This record gives sequence, C-alpha cells and structure tokens, in this order.
Amino acid sequence: MMQRMFLLGLIGLGFAAAAMAQKPPPAPQAQTPRAALPSEKPPPLPRQGGAQADLPRDKPPPLAPGERAARRAVSSGTGFVVAARRIMTNHHVIDGCAEVAARLPDGRELTARVMASDATRDLALLSTEAEAGPVLPFRSAGTYRRGEGVVTYGFPLAGLLSSGPTLTTGEVSALAGLADNQRHLQISAPVQPGNSGGPLLDMRGQVIGVVVSKLNAGQVARQTGDIPQNVNFAVKHTEAEAFLREQNVAVTPGTADQSPRAADAVGEVAHASTLFLRCLK
Repeated sequence: MMQRMFLLGLIGLGFAAAAMAQKPPPAPQAQTPRAALPSEKPPPLPRQGGAQADLPRDKPPPLAPGERAARRAVSSGTGFVVAARRIMTNHHVIDGCAEVAARLPDGRELTARVMASDATRDLALLSTEAEAGPVLPFRSAGTYRRGEGVVTYGFPLAGLLSSGPTLTTGEVSALAGLADNQRHLQISAPVQPGNSGGPLLDMRGQVIGVVVSKLNAGQVARQTGDIPQNVNFAVKHTEAEAFLREQNVAVTPGTADQSPRAADAVGEVAHASTLFLRCLK
C-alpha cells in the first residue's frame, strides 16, 4: 500500500487537453522568397589538435568524505515506536529502499536503519540513532471481538491529502483476513496507500494490529459487478509481538483496567509515537 503518484498523469492530461481546446487557428503565413542554399558542402571539422576543443580526459572527482549522492523519495508509509529507538512498519514499506527517512511529529527527520524484516508476516523493524518518541503499549490479551471499535493513525496519500497524520475509526469486522488468513484482522476503518505500517489501536489506545492492506475494489467490481466498501486488513498484534520477540525486543504491555476513551483521545496517544516514513532510492 505504499503511495504511488498515479494521479499526476490524469492531471497532466487534463491540462494538455484544455490547452489544445483553446488554441486559436494558425494565422496564414506570408510568402517570402527563400534564400539560395549553398551548392558546396561545408568543410569537415578539424581533427584533434586543430580548432576543435579538447574533450576532458580525467574522471570527475570522487565525492568528499561524508558526502553522498542525492536520493529521491519514491514511496511513503507509516511507522510507530515499539521500543526505545525502535520503529515497526510493514515489510513492503521498506522493501528495496536504499535509505529510510523517518519524520517525527515535531518535524525533525531521522535516518532509520532496517534491523529485521519478515516478508511472510509483512513486518519490519527499524532502528534510529536518537529517540523517536514514546513507546505505544500493546494489548495484553490476544483476543479480539467482532464489532469492537478501532482507530487507525497514519499518513495516507502524502502530497495529495494533509501533510499531517490522519485518523479514521471503524470496527473489527472479522477475525481473519483474505482467504481466511489467520494472521490478519478485517477492519472497516478506512485506509489508503500510505497508511501501511501504521498502528491499529483499540479504544484504550493500545496496539492491536499493524495496518497492512485493503481489498482491491476495482478488481472485485470487475469480477462480481459490485463495489466492496471498507474491506481493509491489519496484521494482528500477536503476530507483531512474535516477530519482535525474535528480534529480542520486548513490547510494553497495556493495562487491562484502562478505561475506554473517545477516538480523539486515542489519537492524542498515537500522535507522539507515529512517524511518517519515506523510502529513498
């Protein structure tokens, strides 16, 4: 679900079509006599050593120590703090990146290094040299209830929507994912490209999943003639905990007696710990 700027092609095409529609017809050109073409061929270029400028023979100088070629962002996603200087996201968010940049809520940017990645679970663990924010607690129990409220927090469609984080709400729809995938939850909270890797929180502000994907509505509509709505998925927090244990990272457990909160209060909990990730190549 990493963001691709496919809409740029539509915007550019619309602008070109409008410009062509408003273009006036060409004015008639006056007939002017053409200059006579030379009958002789021009002289050949002089060989090296004559008037021709010498081409450089030396290689360009190497980059100075600490200097590096500029990289460009090709996609983006979301991550969240799971331990001191440790960030969790999806494998597909960082797959193939030469470098990952993590933007903190205060606008500072840190370079994140990939410590571990699991393509099967679609999870990844990043490390930073400095603290990236407070640790988000994980739900202690490994159980879920259909219909329980959930909150997503992330950075969908960066560059098109708000540059800041976006909060959406919904419910747990099913206790398994596509094709009965037991690693996933199905949720109704709306998500878009760029939400990948963000936290899925319960109404106590505790992590119960990692947002990972959405159903391809266009493909389903072509096959069934019906457009599915709000069919989205998250990796269960039990899978995330197992992955972190394999990396010797202990999660912070939430308290079972924490009272439920309103969605805006859950968003305040997530805000300081949720990061905008850019994949650089």
